[in-house]
Amino acid sequence: MTTAYDWTGRIGDVWAAEWRRTDRSFTNLTPHLNAAILAATPQTRKIIDIGCGAGATTLALAQALPNATVTGIDLSPTLIEIARHRAETQANARFECADITVAAADHAPTDLYVSRHGVMFFADPIAAFATLAETAAADASLVFSCFAERAANRWATETVAATGGDSDAPASTAPGPFAFADPAYVAGILATAGWRVAPPQRLDFAYRAGEGTDPVADAVDYFRRIGPAASAIRDAASEERERHIARLTDVCARHSDGDTVEFPAVAWIWTAHKSAI
Repeated sequence: MTTAYDWTGRIGDVWAAEWRRTDRSFTNLTPHLNAAILAATPQTRKIIDIGCGAGATTLALAQALPNATVTGIDLSPTLIEIARHRAETQANARFECADITVAAADHAPTDLYVSRHGVMFFADPIAAFATLAETAAADASLVFSCFAERAANRWATETVAATGGDSDAPASTAPGPFAFADPAYVAGILATAGWRVAPPQRLDFAYRAGEGTDPVADAVDYFRRIGPAASAIRDAASEERERHIARLTDVCARHSDGDTVEFPAVAWIWTAHKSAI
C-alpha cells in the first residue's frame, strides 16, 4: 500500500530525484494519453493534472492549449519544486503542492481533470472522485491512465521474481500501482462517484527502463531506485543483494535491443464525463 504520507516523504523525494527516468518510462504511453486528453478539450479553459509529478503532462497540455490554464497538483513538495522550475517560461502552467481532495474546491469549477498514473493512490477512491465531480463544471470531463493487471506488466513481474518476490501475488485494490487494474472495479467507482464512463482503451506499450551507452546498467540502476524490486534490494543482506542485482541484470539484458531496455506493459486510458444532475 502506498499512502499520502509516502509521497510527501521518502518516495516523493526518490521520484523527484528520478523524474527524468520516470518520465522516460512512459515514453510510449504518453502520446496516447495526451491525444485522449486533447480529444476531450474542445472548450476547456481550466484543467487540473492530478498527481502531476514533475509536470510532464501539465506542461504538454499548457503548450498545446495556450488559452487554457493548466494546474498541476501533487503531494510531494520536491516534485512540485522541480515542476515549477521546468515551467518558468510557460505562463499558463501552474503548480501547487496539495491534496487534490482538499484543493479541488479552491479551483472550482474545473473543466477537465487529467492524470497520468496518479489516481491509483486514493485512500477512499469513491469519495475522491465524488469530490472531483462536485467541483467540476457542468460539462466537465475526466481523463486518466493507470496500469492494467500486474501479469501483463512484465517490468513488474520479472523484476519482482528476480529479487525473490512473488510475481503471482493476488490482485489487490489497496492504493498502489495496480489498484485500478480491474476495469469493472474502476467503472463502478466512477459511476458511484457521479461520472458517466466510456469503455476504457486498453493500450499495450513498451515500458522504457533503460537507454544510453549502457542501457542494461541504466535499467538496473533505475529499478534499484524505482519500482517493486527497489525495496527488496535495499533491505537484503549484502550477499543476497548482490544475487538480486545479478538476476535483475540478466532480466534487463533479455529485454535490451542494444540501445534501450523496454519491457511489455499494458495500461488503461479512461475517459468520463460529469453525470447530469
